[in-house]
Amino acid sequence: MTYDYVVVGGGIVGLSTARHLLTRRPGAGVVVLEKEDDLGVHQTGHNSGVIHAGIYYAPGSLKARLCRAGERATKEFCTEHDIPFRTVGKLVVATTDLEVRRLRELRGRAEANGVVVEPVDATRLREMEPHVSGLEALLVPATGIVDFRLVALAMAEDIREAGGEIHTGVTVTGIEEGSDVVRVHTSRGAYRGRRLVACAGLQADRVARMGGLTPDFRIVPFRGEYYELPPERAGLVNHLIYPVPDPELPFLGVHLSPTIDGRITVGPNAVLGWAREGYRKGSFSWQDVSDYLRFPGFWRFARANLRVGVRETLNSAFKRGYLAQCRTYCPELRLADLRPHEAGIRAQAILADGTPVHDFLFRQTSRQVHVANAPSPAATSALPIGELIAERVL
Repeated sequence: MTYDYVVVGGGIVGLSTARHLLTRRPGAGVVVLEKEDDLGVHQTGHNSGVIHAGIYYAPGSLKARLCRAGERATKEFCTEHDIPFRTVGKLVVATTDLEVRRLRELRGRAEANGVVVEPVDATRLREMEPHVSGLEALLVPATGIVDFRLVALAMAEDIREAGGEIHTGVTVTGIEEGSDVVRVHTSRGAYRGRRLVACAGLQADRVARMGGLTPDFRIVPFRGEYYELPPERAGLVNHLIYPVPDPELPFLGVHLSPTIDGRITVGPNAVLGWAREGYRKGSFSWQDVSDYLRFPGFWRFARANLRVGVRETLNSAFKRGYLAQCRTYCPELRLADLRPHEAGIRAQAILADGTPVHDFLFRQTSRQVHVANAPSPAATSALPIGELIAERVL
């Protein structure tokens, strides 16, 4: 059988893409190939579950536009599919004079992106969050929380109802592009498609190489380590509590996140990973490590971020350093409050010059589209990014 579209990757971006292809081309032959036995088990199922509003991103960037659209689309999708979500709002808290200045700059960026925000002084902050301390804060009312894996599974049901197929436990081993078809070799035989879309996340560069591309980027895994507060601390905060982002850091920093099932997580940090899909601490894959050690761009990135990397590694090894970051805005937290929680792994694309890619990145041939980088907030943006990818394919 020859399908119209073969989608590699059963995470939320791949499923959204397949769903949009079927919406735009009813009756088309669409198959999603996922190497795991279930869907959404990697980045989709290992994040803080935040529906972002889009305050951080450069005005006019693809990421800013897609996040803003994705916040609305995600909530609409959840309402239509009876998926629980809550719009709890986010407080970005400044604890120093420098952070106050940065917070005001952030407010300007948020307004340029069309995101409604409210300045909050120290008195009102204490009224809103008695356990949080800060000089000023910025309230982002639209920010919400959800279980993105439930969103992904609902997308999968839409695909099946529209006549699409989803095959799990199928590992792609090779891709051959011909003049009128793409042949996809897998652990369960070959598939033929007139077009191929790869949303391979942590394996994006490898799948691109299988497709005959010469990737000018490399996926470097970063572990995002979380802790979870004990049940008796579940009411510690009502909003998502975020620090003011430091422009010198590639990631947002440790935050307190209420979850849709009533818990509160603390994190994540950003530590260089030793395995692309090793969620347990100490996981190691020589293939994954050698992949980025042999890439010149990694060393350029590492030199530019050495100080940050050392600090994050120390905080990972010694919980007190991690705690110190949290106590800048939530001073009553204690070491015993930080209970183990499963880590996530971010697929960070890095270019040959050492630049980390902060926006969506695509690479393509005449019959293939590869999503090379789908950074946070990819889960929030999954519905509009799937539509954008479908347009590229069509």
